[in-house]
Amino acid sequence: MSGPLLAQDATTAAADAVTYATASDISYILNTLLFLIGGFLVMWMAAGFAMLEAGLVRTKNVSMQCLKNISLFSVAGIMFWLVGYNLMYEGVDGGFMGTPLPKDIPAPGDDSGDYAAASDWFFQMVFCATTASIVSGTMAERIKFWPFIIFTTILTGILYPITGSWEWGAGWLDAKGFSDFAGSTLVHSVGGWAALAGALILGARKGKYAADGRVIPLPGSSMPLATLGTFILWLGWFGFNGASQLAMGTIEDASSISRIFANTNIAAAAGVVTVVILTQILYKRMDISMALNGALAGLVSITAEPLMPNLFQAAFIGAVGGVIVVFVVPLLDKLKIDDVVGAIPVHLIAGIWGTLIVPLTNSDATYGVQLLGVVAIGAFTFIASAAIWYGLKATIGIRVSDAEEAMGLDKVEVGVEAYPEFGQGSARL
Repeated sequence: MSGPLLAQDATTAAADAVTYATASDISYILNTLLFLIGGFLVMWMAAGFAMLEAGLVRTKNVSMQCLKNISLFSVAGIMFWLVGYNLMYEGVDGGFMGTPLPKDIPAPGDDSGDYAAASDWFFQMVFCATTASIVSGTMAERIKFWPFIIFTTILTGILYPITGSWEWGAGWLDAKGFSDFAGSTLVHSVGGWAALAGALILGARKGKYAADGRVIPLPGSSMPLATLGTFILWLGWFGFNGASQLAMGTIEDASSISRIFANTNIAAAAGVVTVVILTQILYKRMDISMALNGALAGLVSITAEPLMPNLFQAAFIGAVGGVIVVFVVPLLDKLKIDDVVGAIPVHLIAGIWGTLIVPLTNSDATYGVQLLGVVAIGAFTFIASAAIWYGLKATIGIRVSDAEEAMGLDKVEVGVEAYPEFGQGSARL
């Protein structure tokens, strides 16, 4: 047989051996890809929180905030593997929690279902870490590192997975019809309740509130850094909300994800514009830190239901989030609740608002059940968090001394200053 004929036979045999992906295979691949892309975008939000907090705390505490953020992300990853994932998803069956066992990921080739199990685990884990990031900013500049890490361990391993199981794990709230698409309450308000409990027990920073009731501004180290952090969070939110569609294997799923992106962006933009206009009217000048939090409040507000609203409704939902920031921030100061980064109005109050307004656009949800979910999750998280904070305060203590607070946590606990050239006694080059 001649050479060309042999080559032709080999080509034909190779073509016959090709295995083409089925529709099911393509759906599996796209669903897995959605979880992975969404997961690394939400992980990128950890950088956003770190930069936002680093910009809003004073120079002497920047290294501490960076250390806390990389540590809490790492602790959350380990705890969600050891306890959290199964506690949140395995064997809940309409109840109050699952089975607290380490999550094992199937080996390649043994994975079955509509997506790779590891991609789902990774996506759910970064949500868990986001909850702890919220607490970090509120309690900045006066809390000790190790009590914070102990609390983070319990929050990410136990508290967050339990309340998450009530809806996302097909628990008792899900059975009643509670709806929280991407976590306005299950992530953001949970973090906000934990932060509020901690702030009340920890107390305000020294010098924040004068004896005559005046609020003393304690300006952050870098507004450019805080702005960068906000833009990173805004970008990451497309993964947070978009990938919560949980599937990208059909035209309808792809269309839904696109709609979620548009609604998420409009809500954030409306939050910013609302804050800028309101601060100009009320204070005769604009406030950059409030504008940044206006974007975040708009994002938190739309997170409970980013799919069903039209763009006008999404803008309204986000704008109300901006209003919340403008009025709740001074209210907290009147109550002498020191929230360094504004996480309580942004994540707690705007999260409640976003959850309660879901029935406006989603006819499957009811206002009564939404309120039940907000109250149940809020009561459990606040009471449990307060008990843990009190326990830590009574045993190892949670607050640095007045002298250490004045010196700054970078020198006291970290040993590495973020901006050593600005420190007292630093060499001048």
